Amino acid sequence: MKSIFLKVFLFFSLACFSQENSKINFLHTRDQKIVDANNENVLLRGIGLGGYMLQEGYMLKFPFQHQQQHVIKEEIQKLIGEEKTEEFYNKWRNNFIQKADVDSLKKWGFNSIRLPMHYNLYTLPVEEEPVVGKNTWLETGFKMTDSLVKWCKANEIYLILDMHATPGGQGHDLNISDRDPSKPSLWESEANQQKLIALWKKLAERYKDESTIGAYDIINEPNWSFEGRTEGVEKNGVADTGNQPLKDLMVKITSAIRDVDQNHIIIIEGNGWGNNYNGILPPWDDNMVLSFHKYWNFNTQKEIQKYLDYREKYNIPIWLGESGENSNVWFADAIQLMEENNIGWCWWPLKKLGYNNPLQIKTNYGYHEILEYWRGNLEKPSEEDAYKAFMKLAENTKIENCIIHYGVIDAMMRQPHTDKIRSFGKIVISDKTEIPAVHYDMGKNGIAYYDTDFGNYYVSTGGERTRWNNGNIYRNDGVDIFEDETGFYVGDTKENEWLQYTFQVENEGNYRISFQLASSAEGKAEIVVNDRNLGAIHISDTSDEWKWFSLENVKLQKGKNQLKFKIENGGFQFRSIRFEKQ
Repeated sequence: MKSIFLKVFLFFSLACFSQENSKINFLHTRDQKIVDANNENVLLRGIGLGGYMLQEGYMLKFPFQHQQQHVIKEEIQKLIGEEKTEEFYNKWRNNFIQKADVDSLKKWGFNSIRLPMHYNLYTLPVEEEPVVGKNTWLETGFKMTDSLVKWCKANEIYLILDMHATPGGQGHDLNISDRDPSKPSLWESEANQQKLIALWKKLAERYKDESTIGAYDIINEPNWSFEGRTEGVEKNGVADTGNQPLKDLMVKITSAIRDVDQNHIIIIEGNGWGNNYNGILPPWDDNMVLSFHKYWNFNTQKEIQKYLDYREKYNIPIWLGESGENSNVWFADAIQLMEENNIGWCWWPLKKLGYNNPLQIKTNYGYHEILEYWRGNLEKPSEEDAYKAFMKLAENTKIENCIIHYGVIDAMMRQPHTDKIRSFGKIVISDKTEIPAVHYDMGKNGIAYYDTDFGNYYVSTGGERTRWNNGNIYRNDGVDIFEDETGFYVGDTKENEWLQYTFQVENEGNYRISFQLASSAEGKAEIVVNDRNLGAIHISDTSDEWKWFSLENVKLQKGKNQLKFKIENGGFQFRSIRFEKQ
């Protein structure tokens, strides 16, 4: 009898212990902070998985005017048919995020992931339900989420669930929610709203005891005028003064979640892409976070002051739930601004067909031909060739097949906290070595390099979108990088711009240092080695052919050395630096 009692006691004790431990790691709010179980401040450093469950056309360089995922899918079906299109999307989703991605994010210093969910991976669209008013639940989305939870748990990373594409779509910006404007939107259909409420309740029931889930971000970037505005950006709700339908729906979603889940933070977003909180506040839940999104504006206190005011007035934590799509300079400045104000952040996206994110998905020749066909420049590819190209693209989404942009990661994780430079990889000079010109140091503009154009600030300036790297390739700094048949080079050089290179020298001594340059006019660059000005190299007109220009007997010390290439008269191209021991 004693033995049975002891076993029962131990069983319930262990069960209670397990239950307590499953709850002690839940994030929650405490006044103006997000905190852990010990009430210690948690600064979320996160990344969004855009393109995983929900593609936007720009992520695939899709050339059509309408760039919603369902449009992309229709165009793919025209090339390879429905069955092979489903095969492509299954492979895309299986490869796009795997445990190796989450392991890498942990290694790089991220502590959270935002999952942009497409509702149609969890439930059928309203118009496809076999029984009106009922919900058919699909395992695809839940299984994908379960896998992410498992990988995040193994890495002690929080997973934030973000309803990125709602039933019917939450705004006039069609791409972000895969909205079909020929059908009722979220705001025009009570059935769509009820489905969204039911989906959040289903998610909360499934994950109510899962502490790896950091929060529920219940509606991403609502952008719909409830006051009949139809022109310009105002149709997206940026100027609405009430936003009552948005508030009402978020209150209903919160109530449905709280019916089954008292543990998780609920994240709210205002109208006008998440930033218009007129008529929405004060908060209606005591475990709630206010999110805002920030793109293409100045990184000053003024730009975020209204959110700081909300935090103070309503005693609620604030979180930069989405930002990115800019230069390394902008990234470092924005993250520094956030962290100085104790605001967590989440960047967008982790990977796409582009260079200004941590991971770049490589394209293939067949996919280039498909893009050119879609642009009207080539004949339609065969079904077999198109199928191979799409499947290769899906294979390239695996992290081991991606290009890792360490400079982007450095700008996000290190540069906000230091002005120190870092060499671009391990560069060792032996008796004869070349350094590609594009391998200048990693660090802030004006410290590791200097370029006159270094970010896109068009929202603040009211002007046009601007580039920073005019070649749109390889690195995400202000330096303009281009590619030809033999590789990358620095171009579009301007007066007073400069590049710095930090490297290790094996053998002390005198070296000939040569610079591979091409120009259609005369140019000039000053060379500084270890703070010693060696004078200028005069660049003749080479008719844009690559020529070498040399300095003789340059003393290099054993170990660390630095070379600065300072442009006095620009307009030339710069490919490589060659070191030869004399």
